[in-house]
Amino acid sequence: MLSTLTQALPHDDTEESSGVVLQLVSFQLGCEVFAIDILIVQEIIRLVEITHVPNAPHYVEGVVNLRGKVIPIINLRARFGLPSTEHTKETRIVVVEVTQMILGFIVDSVEEVLRLPEEGIEPMPPTGRGGAEECHRGVGRVNGRLVMLLDLELLFGMGTSG
Repeated sequence: MLSTLTQALPHDDTEESSGVVLQLVSFQLGCEVFAIDILIVQEIIRLVEITHVPNAPHYVEGVVNLRGKVIPIINLRARFGLPSTEHTKETRIVVVEVTQMILGFIVDSVEEVLRLPEEGIEPMPPTGRGGAEECHRGVGRVNGRLVMLLDLELLFGMGTSG
């Protein structure tokens, strides 16, 4: 699926000549658009049956068997403290590799592959919510809307601290 999305990207030499251009997979949670680096995305799958794990953190939906590998599934709505909603036919699991660990996370829908110049990313402003901005790489503007870039290592507590 990602190769199809990547092939559909418009090629703009002027954008590339000005510096590093990030390719990002964008997805929606509620009304907000988030994005992650395409290089960490393994695949995007439809929602499958999830086996719940007792005593797991509230944002861990459970695990799935993906071609013989058992991977944890994270509910990003719960991780961000957003209200839960019913899953729809647009709900997807984005499977990623973060610090040599494969995991999936549930999103409301996957939108598209974006090309964003690195210099167009601004730091996440303080939110006053106790450091929630620390799991964001920054904010970019794409087609007149804001897209929040996530740092999954920080979001899932896998970052290395000094």
